[in-house]
Amino acid sequence: MNHVAIVTGASSGFGLWTTIELAKHGFTVIATMRNIEKQKMFQSVTTDQTILNRINTWYLDVTDSESIDKFNTKFQTLERVDVLVNNAGIAIGGFAEELSTSDYQRQFETNVFGAIAVTQVVLPRMRAQRKGTIIHVSSISGRIGFPGLSPYVASKHALEGYSESLRLEMKPYDVQVALVEPGSFQTNIWTSGMEFVKGRGASPYHHYKQKLLSRVEAGKKKYGDPQIVARLICNIARMKKVNKLRYPIGRGVRGMFLTKQLLPWQWWEKIIIHVIRNGK
Repeated sequence: MNHVAIVTGASSGFGLWTTIELAKHGFTVIATMRNIEKQKMFQSVTTDQTILNRINTWYLDVTDSESIDKFNTKFQTLERVDVLVNNAGIAIGGFAEELSTSDYQRQFETNVFGAIAVTQVVLPRMRAQRKGTIIHVSSISGRIGFPGLSPYVASKHALEGYSESLRLEMKPYDVQVALVEPGSFQTNIWTSGMEFVKGRGASPYHHYKQKLLSRVEAGKKKYGDPQIVARLICNIARMKKVNKLRYPIGRGVRGMFLTKQLLPWQWWEKIIIHVIRNGK
């Protein structure tokens, strides 16, 4: 039997391209999504029937316990599982004063608890077979905070902490855990997928928000091709030994991580605020 990979959030962005890339390299892919009608996106990307035949679409809402239970029941019919790619995610932005706790809860339900719920379904099988790779799609925001994005940033920081602990727990059982940390790429999460929560009435953060949104809009032309991230995920999935926990990828990402690590906080803070105010 071919190696089996499960990909969450497979209908668009990194999930879509990762599904195609894994199938291209011979994996049988369980592509999960909330809207099954979006499975037609695979045909819009490739007409190669060999690749398409390796893709099996399953319904899954990672935030819904009943959906997770049904996924678990279906999962038990698989003879093996080799790779799990936890990619499903949403992005909620806004200023902390104007956000509600429910905004943060919605963010964590998908990006953190959703990933944990799917992992808990797959983990017993991987541990028992003493083989498997779990790849969590994090973000540059998993290690760097940005103003106006505290729900998203906090969720990715949490995912990073969970992944670090999980890797150490699974090491004795030969189950590998990795984090992929993309910068800005051309995916739906930063175009139609981002939800920016507005405060009630006239916001004291209006000017600040406009600066942030202008900065995001100006940078879109430089956003990377998501296929690059998909290839990295596929490469990790095919590794016999995943030697690193974190795999940063994207224009300037490594430089930003290194700069933040080396500079005193006061300097780093001034750089971020300067970039937002001046656009460079």
